[in-house]
Amino acid sequence: MPVPTIKTDIKYIKGVGPAKSALFKTLGIESVEDLLLYYPRMWLDRRLETEKLPPYVEKDYVFCGKVVRAFTHYTSSPLMIFEAVIENGASKAHAILFRHRNPRFDIMSKIKTDFQVGKELFIIGKQEPDFLENKIRVEEYYPVNYPQIKRHVNSLIPVYSSTEKLSQKFFRETVFNAISSHINLFEEILPKKLLIKRALPTRNEAIANIHFPKNLKFLIKARERLVYEEFLLMLCAWEFKKRQISSSDKNRRYEIKRHLLTPFKENLGFSFTNAQKKAINEIFSNILSPKPMSRLLQGDVGCGKTVVALSAALLAAENGFQTAFMAPTEILARQHFETFSKLLSHLPVKVALLTSSLSRKEKDLIQAETASGEIDILIGTHAIIEKEIVFKSLSLAIIDEQHKFGVRQRAALRQKGENTDMLIMTATPIPRTLALSLYGDLELSSIDEMPPGRKPVKTWLVSQEEAFSKLKEEILRGGQGYVVYPVIEETNGEIKSLKKEFEKFKMNFPLIKAGMIYGTMKTEEKNITMSKFLNSEIKVLFASSVIEVGIDVKNASTMIIQNAERFGMASLHQLRGRIGRSEKASNCFLVSENPSKEALERLNAVCRTNNGFELSEKDAYLRGSGELMGVKQHGELELSIANPVLDKNILFLAIQDRDELFATDPDLRSRENTILRNKVIEMYGSKWNLIDAG
Repeated sequence: MPVPTIKTDIKYIKGVGPAKSALFKTLGIESVEDLLLYYPRMWLDRRLETEKLPPYVEKDYVFCGKVVRAFTHYTSSPLMIFEAVIENGASKAHAILFRHRNPRFDIMSKIKTDFQVGKELFIIGKQEPDFLENKIRVEEYYPVNYPQIKRHVNSLIPVYSSTEKLSQKFFRETVFNAISSHINLFEEILPKKLLIKRALPTRNEAIANIHFPKNLKFLIKARERLVYEEFLLMLCAWEFKKRQISSSDKNRRYEIKRHLLTPFKENLGFSFTNAQKKAINEIFSNILSPKPMSRLLQGDVGCGKTVVALSAALLAAENGFQTAFMAPTEILARQHFETFSKLLSHLPVKVALLTSSLSRKEKDLIQAETASGEIDILIGTHAIIEKEIVFKSLSLAIIDEQHKFGVRQRAALRQKGENTDMLIMTATPIPRTLALSLYGDLELSSIDEMPPGRKPVKTWLVSQEEAFSKLKEEILRGGQGYVVYPVIEETNGEIKSLKKEFEKFKMNFPLIKAGMIYGTMKTEEKNITMSKFLNSEIKVLFASSVIEVGIDVKNASTMIIQNAERFGMASLHQLRGRIGRSEKASNCFLVSENPSKEALERLNAVCRTNNGFELSEKDAYLRGSGELMGVKQHGELELSIANPVLDKNILFLAIQDRDELFATDPDLRSRENTILRNKVIEMYGSKWNLIDAG
């Protein structure tokens, strides 16, 4: 074995070897460092005593006693059932284990040996609903004299995101062995003054206790340290990024000439809300300044972000510059193109649409007109950032639904111009704490006011029968509606699938014209279906979550969301934002059969409020920021353990300390800050393109 370092290959850890190391590598774990920084996703409290637990720790059911009876049930299927009765003097449990027959070896023989009458065992599992007996569906079991018992029972147990072939037991054993041999090799990266100021454990202590905490207090303190560290590293990287962007001046100047902006505003047919005016003033102030703009424009569904962004594009056009507008899907890009074309039809502004589905001839024409400067506003999907697309004078880049794009795509669009102003839009309301960590290099504008005349969508948790009854009533009144499904193809009987339910609906209601749309359909089919729905030729649109953004059909006022428990609150809120886009009363019906307690809490929260900011904060608390609003897709936010909502107090401390560090040492090059700086560059340098950071 080579000299131990944190870069030692995982295969050299006791018990691993080449075969198991290959399985670890599928999880991105190649070295000891990777393994020990692969933090548990949660912890199970398997202690026999109880105390109040934080939200990331769950109580596991543990029973200890002697086997008094054991027997096997053989079924006609490949499934075998083993049952044992265990007693400890005070109570009794029926332990049940399910196993599939394996022709290569007798899978039951070991279990029978382990559960011999008289043996004393710990069993861990789920209590089955039974009023007469304490039945336990066993997930793990251990003899009381098992040598490593404290790693698995009667303590706080780590649970890892793993693969089927890497059991939690083996994962824990491997981590324990790595800690035993390598934990003292980790370098401290936080300045000593911050450790003292925030009363944080050392990095070695924190890593050891995040995996195998001595007790709950040690776990809480270890997690606090690692969350703080993760926030501070990312915040320092954002600070370097902000400085990099603002280090050079724009080589252009703007004036508000009003020969496009004034007629645009006069022909809108409505007045800007105060929130829209405030956002426009903030954006214009950035564009008129000598430094490149980096701004996030966020607001709830239907608040009017599009006309704010279009105002910025017109300011660029007034000064002879071009705008690139990138959307994540062709449906959304096409919707924006149609909206822009309609709003600018009376103005000498050329808008074009570029998507991958265009013919080569159409693409070549758009490419030539973009390069010559004929096109003022180019709207498109990822096709905009292809190498052959060259702008004559790009000054403004707008990205819609930023969380669908990675950091490299964002950088690629910005690099189509020189010191390009960038405006990022999101219709997914983000709590300010999350926005600070997601978009640390951006200034924030929020539109928190809805246009007058909009009626809030009423949301109901109902049965499928009631939901479809209400939909039919709306169709008879001349309205239209959506029916949304979480899956397209049938997978099992628990989840209703889009295609199967669409066929059933056509069979049961042949007089109601229905259509279907989902992400992997051919572009031409999608466009035809959406055109028919817009023209009211289709009355009911069966859809996947592809309609979550960018669909604007004023006559659609009813939505049914099937298996609503499968969606996060932010997605449910976005989906219902497809209705309520006129003065008509609109209703969203959530259908969920046997939802869990947590799912029911989420669904009831969606029914109670239309405030997207409130829902996103609740969603982050219940489900974790990793799942929130597609945050896992963010190129920027790659947090292993921190939750910007759950840990917002730690985030604010890290922001305060980051600001103090840079105030006293702007480049983080002092002796006490050098290790921190090097770690920031190591983690984020190439990923965020931090050229000459600091």
